[in-house]
Amino acid sequence: MPKTVCLAFTGASGMPYGIRLLECLLAAGCRVQLLYSQVAQIVARQEMALELPGRPADAEAFFKARFAGLPGTLAVFGREEWFAPVASGSNPPDAMIVCPCTMGTLAAIAQGLASNLIERAADVVLKEGRKLVLVPRETPFSAIHLENMLRLARAGAVILPPNPGFYHHPQGIDELVDFVVARLLDQVGVDHSLMARWGGGGDGA
Repeated sequence: MPKTVCLAFTGASGMPYGIRLLECLLAAGCRVQLLYSQVAQIVARQEMALELPGRPADAEAFFKARFAGLPGTLAVFGREEWFAPVASGSNPPDAMIVCPCTMGTLAAIAQGLASNLIERAADVVLKEGRKLVLVPRETPFSAIHLENMLRLARAGAVILPPNPGFYHHPQGIDELVDFVVARLLDQVGVDHSLMARWGGGGDGA
């Protein structure tokens, strides 16, 4: 049975991580439920010259064309689409990743808010005991940021800032991105071969 992963893009810097993660989840045969904010569209344009369509149906067609041939399945839902599966604890995903994650989104999730589908989906994942991974890129962190992250960690979420390592001698930006994406895939139990594992002498699982 393929894993179902909810992936959310919000308006923090770091969209290359999110797009690469989407590609890898689809390559691994996952069922991906994609959500994204309006500001994420601006960030995608700024960082990647990528025009994310505003309508979910158009975005779904866009990504299916971009990643044609990959074995996974993709469904895109709007921010107010309250009948989406991720809105209910009766049909939660196996895991959810918010990548990149704004501090506003992180704060809303930490306070149990659900003013849009991204926040509601995260709330569902937490209350149903599924894996929630948040990827905040902000730096430096304020005391408020740290307190919100601690609150979420205590509730069972994983806080994974996109900090690449250098012990694998990356040769370019793509390898730095893959380092972080590999850690995210590990967190949700999705096999990959993005990089050699420490002490393993070979490719990843």
